[in-house]
Amino acid sequence: MTIIVHHLNNSRSQRILWLLEELGEPYEVRRYERDRKTMRAPQELRAVHPLGRSPIVEVDGHRLIETGAIMDYLVTRAGGRFGPPSDAPGAIRYRQFMHYAEGSMMPPLLALLVVGKLGLLGRPARPTLQRMLDDHLDWLETELASRPCFAGDVFTAADMMMSFPLEASCARGGLDDRRPHLIRWLDTMHARSSYQAALAAGGPYAYV
Repeated sequence: MTIIVHHLNNSRSQRILWLLEELGEPYEVRRYERDRKTMRAPQELRAVHPLGRSPIVEVDGHRLIETGAIMDYLVTRAGGRFGPPSDAPGAIRYRQFMHYAEGSMMPPLLALLVVGKLGLLGRPARPTLQRMLDDHLDWLETELASRPCFAGDVFTAADMMMSFPLEASCARGGLDDRRPHLIRWLDTMHARSSYQAALAAGGPYAYV
């Protein structure tokens, strides 16, 4: 059965396309475009799931939401490919970063997006939010100083999960060459052939 990915442009669902390309799974992309004024998903997505958010994946008779949960399901379905490393420290780091990407990293990024749209009204909050994000980026820079990937020496789904917040950090959070380990990691991820194939399947993506 072909997996169906309900894909919104410039969104978290790009990571699901990437994972499916890495796994070599056949899939169908159903594309949705953000409203150019509000940047919100179109109402058509609510016909697929009441929350109207992407990604939504139809697989094995299930309709799944939440990027991390979808990744976990697809990794398990594939027999653990791109799942946690076999060593205990690597497995712990894997689970940590699978949850950290959305649970800890994305909130300050989303807050920066909101205050940025407020113009002068949002300006007083920006320095505080930027310091919060800088704490994350500084810590992540040290994490990648001693290993090539987030879980350890091997590329895993944790790296795919971390791609979106770090790409968003480049776009609006001040991530640049001052943190060379993070930029090196991003360059390595973007060079993967499966990442490039997922870009071709998903269409224009503003964060690369």
